[in-house]
Amino acid sequence: MLMHLKGSCHCGVVAFEVDSKAPVPFMRCYCSICRKTSGGGGYTVNILGEADTLRITRGADAIKSYRAVKDKAAAEQVLCQKRYFCPACASYLWAQSDEWPQWVYPYASAIDSELPAPKSTTSIMLGSAAQWADPRKSTAGSENFEEYPPYSLEQWHKKA
Repeated sequence: MLMHLKGSCHCGVVAFEVDSKAPVPFMRCYCSICRKTSGGGGYTVNILGEADTLRITRGADAIKSYRAVKDKAAAEQVLCQKRYFCPACASYLWAQSDEWPQWVYPYASAIDSELPAPKSTTSIMLGSAAQWADPRKSTAGSENFEEYPPYSLEQWHKKA
């Protein structure tokens, strides 16, 4: 399934387009780098995109990149994929690896196009998952709301 995706940062300074032959299923990466750089739920969701179709439609001059070190304690530093982001609002946009130059990995959170719902997902790097975000832990008693709950965060803590 070839899908043309449009994405942008939160503040609107940067916009991009990319084609994906595999917008779903996707993997949730729980490695410490994804957890710390993308924020949110303790993981990152990357989509597989075709690198030769990536087109920056707005804000090319604004885009910055960050390249994390896989193991800061190692004598020889091995750099990870480059993560591209908007410096104005800190939205992560896509990543790209030197190992697979034919692909880019747009962050699902940056995609504005309606993505199909996956029939399944895979969680990877669970050995690095923070305990509070580990999907293998029980979620019994979890609550879900379409919008904000009818109580404050403080009230929730008091009832928990």
